Amino acid sequence: MKHSTILAMAAIAMPAIALLASPALARDPLGIFDRWGAFRDPSPLKCFAISTPVKPSSGGGNWRPFASIGTWPGQGARAQLHIRLSHERDPRARVTISVGERRFELVAGNADAWAPDSRTDAAIVAAIRSGRSLSVETLGKGGRPFADVYALRGAATAIDAAALGCVGK
Repeated sequence: MKHSTILAMAAIAMPAIALLASPALARDPLGIFDRWGAFRDPSPLKCFAISTPVKPSSGGGNWRPFASIGTWPGQGARAQLHIRLSHERDPRARVTISVGERRFELVAGNADAWAPDSRTDAAIVAAIRSGRSLSVETLGKGGRPFADVYALRGAATAIDAAALGCVGK
């Protein structure tokens, strides 16, 4: 890939990831890896890899959708998935994440979704590490289907950087 193409891709990804990081003033950047960033929040201590969709569904909510994999040492949580949907979902609709040929059903609130347990978190993270893209599908409040699509290039490195950012802390 040409250097100018790489710089152009970084110019697109950096503002989106930086905007996700901006609300918490004490957030420490651990690195930017293609479309994924790794950050540490000191209080309460948590470290996470995060990305915005390459293709968010249009007409979404008043928030920024994201996918993150977080570690919360004080709560004993490691490599936990958190999805912020681009739309508020129909409360009766299932939320499914697809990575390659693997599909997982998530538990969800109005606009957020998580793996149902640590075993599913581990399976999703393993799929992310070897996948090219991830999509999250459900039905919006009005019953229309939508999907948020994420590129996974850089995800494994960001997940590792986030995990290392909380080691021994």
